[in-house]
Amino acid sequence: MYKKVLIGLIICILCLSPIAAEDWNSFAGDVNHTAYRDESSDFVTNLWTFNMPSPVHSSPAIYKDYVYIVSNDGILKVIDMETGEEQWDFDLKAKTNSSPIIHSNILYIGTDEGLKAINISSHELKWDYDCGNVESTPFFYKDDIYFGSDDGHLYGLDKNGKEVLDKKLDGELKSSPIVVDDSIYIGSTNGKLYSVGTDKDKNWEFTTGDEILSSPTYVNDSVVFASNDGSIYSLDESNGDLNWKVDLNNKAISSPTADEHDYNIFIGSDEGNMTCLDSRDGTVKWSHSIGSPVRSTAALKDNLIAFGCNNGYLYVLNKYTGIEEFTYNPGTILFNSAITSSPVINGNSLIFADDGGNAYSLNINKYEVPLSMQLYYSLGVLIILIVLAIVIVKKVRGRK
Repeated sequence: MYKKVLIGLIICILCLSPIAAEDWNSFAGDVNHTAYRDESSDFVTNLWTFNMPSPVHSSPAIYKDYVYIVSNDGILKVIDMETGEEQWDFDLKAKTNSSPIIHSNILYIGTDEGLKAINISSHELKWDYDCGNVESTPFFYKDDIYFGSDDGHLYGLDKNGKEVLDKKLDGELKSSPIVVDDSIYIGSTNGKLYSVGTDKDKNWEFTTGDEILSSPTYVNDSVVFASNDGSIYSLDESNGDLNWKVDLNNKAISSPTADEHDYNIFIGSDEGNMTCLDSRDGTVKWSHSIGSPVRSTAALKDNLIAFGCNNGYLYVLNKYTGIEEFTYNPGTILFNSAITSSPVINGNSLIFADDGGNAYSLNINKYEVPLSMQLYYSLGVLIILIVLAIVIVKKVRGRK
């Protein structure tokens, strides 16, 4: 009798427990851009490096036990997150700066030829939609996929690639949209942030002083985004009224990350700072100076944020103080490559790629990093310099 009651209680607890999200439905995984997923109980965090065929500007996507990374020349690599080994690859036959999203075993990604859908079970192209260059990362919402295009149109497609929305806006829509309560929010190179209903009606627009490449985030009933006019904005979601605006001193291409539990907004800028603001009123809580443009969007785990920088370093900061917990320079200074791609985190595994075409997995919990190939190159250069120095010294001495 007691055994049955105990089993019943366990089943109830399991049913009530939250189930970790598996789908990667947007840029950085969700409307807050946290780029974080819980790892499975049997997952082992390992350190590894992986060489991509060309530079990587797009951000990885996590789905089940794999990370999906796409290089600029359109080669998709599917990597086992535990071992760092390639499982399979796919040639998009088009160039891309868009990031992949994945929902129910279908990967969607923008290319310079439009949007493509790949079945990751069969490794085959399911369909493609021709609309010109798509740098915007799509957003999956209620069985439809929304994205912007350089042709100035905001598109919505169903899972079969059939058009459900085609809204002509102004400028080029390179910003990645978010969708909240049937409203789509997206920025344009004409300096405007648009709110468009999934019913095709435009709700409102807000004008900034320069183009918007940053993807908006959503927190506390507000839409937060950055502009190349050097400011970050918070707007009321319902009418587009300005809640607050803060000057970042330089353009901001990265997207804001929202920590809704602590009312934090994290944003990088070309001023060379990662800044933390209060999402309620825009008060600057701290600003960490790096001295090089930060175009990578921060990933969030517990009390840490992680992001890349154009100086080739990956930074991990305490989210409350902005103090560096640790840094990682895979290029070892001599072979630095900018990190404009945004990192993702699976449990304790932090994964990112750089403009040199390399991907890395490190342990964010233990601050353990993999040895990169650039380290061996640097050691090789050092050995050559030492040998040359010895030869020169011997020649100088021989002349005496």
